[in-house]
Amino acid sequence: MGLVPFLAVLSSASAALTISAELRERRRLVYAFKPLATATILCIPLLAREPVSSGYRWAFVVGLALSLAGDTFLMLPERWFLPGLGAFLAAHLAYGAGLAGALVDAPSAWRLLPFLGYALGLFAYLRPRLREHRGAVLAYALVITAMTWLALERHLDVETRGSRLALAGALLFVVSDSALAVNRFATPFRLSPVVVLGTYYAAQLLLALSV
Repeated sequence: MGLVPFLAVLSSASAALTISAELRERRRLVYAFKPLATATILCIPLLAREPVSSGYRWAFVVGLALSLAGDTFLMLPERWFLPGLGAFLAAHLAYGAGLAGALVDAPSAWRLLPFLGYALGLFAYLRPRLREHRGAVLAYALVITAMTWLALERHLDVETRGSRLALAGALLFVVSDSALAVNRFATPFRLSPVVVLGTYYAAQLLLALSV
């Protein structure tokens, strides 16, 4: 087994252990395995022998490093929620910059509209329950959906294996963060760690492999 497949398996195992620990409310195990999973994924773009480009590689390395910071903040008490949200917002800006830099043709503004509609619709649903987090959540929703639009635009440009991985990862990130927002602010559900973290780690792994 090569090093990158080994890291993919190791990150998946760490992610599974994180989900199990969350379900069993074993906080010490969460503190150990949650950042380990992201840190392992972070190594994958660093090892890419033929990256899409140097800029693409480093944009995704920065995005994963910011995600690791976000993971850490969100494990801490409530007052660290906004710094965690800010770290992930910056991560999506980094991913978006990498995707935009890899575009061949100019993106279509018309294809952005469904993504904006989804972001605004989700925000409208959550808005009565967001209180002081309204501005931050709206900004985050707009940034992550714009990043996903850029992933779609790049895939329509080049239609490579890497572009498919990036698009799938971006879409899974939207699913993960939507489930997280609904669970946190609207309707908590027992199996939220399975949905939120399962799609989150799959998203990060696919984005890393797209490099």
